[in-house]
Amino acid sequence: MPKKRKSRGRSKGGKGRSGVVQCSGCGCLVPKDKAKKVTSWVSFVDPSLAKELRAQGAFIPREKVTKYYCVSCAVYRGIVKVRAKEERRIAKPL
Repeated sequence: MPKKRKSRGRSKGGKGRSGVVQCSGCGCLVPKDKAKKVTSWVSFVDPSLAKELRAQGAFIPREKVTKYYCVSCAVYRGIVKVRAKEERRIAKPL
């Protein structure tokens, strides 16, 4: 039977079963190696206030927020794009 993708939509290789994570969009459980991971930094301070504080030499704390999305939510939000048959076999970073 033909394969649609070289990696079968996973990044585990031959490691066996991987853990599951919850999708941040719909809440479904997705294998960790199949889920699309999006990391962003979140500041607790208003940007205009942070600019003034930085000018005075203050340290502005930030928090790293990691979200996992299932493939359907990632396509819906535009994190990954639908690709043609030839392009699917090429691994592209997010």
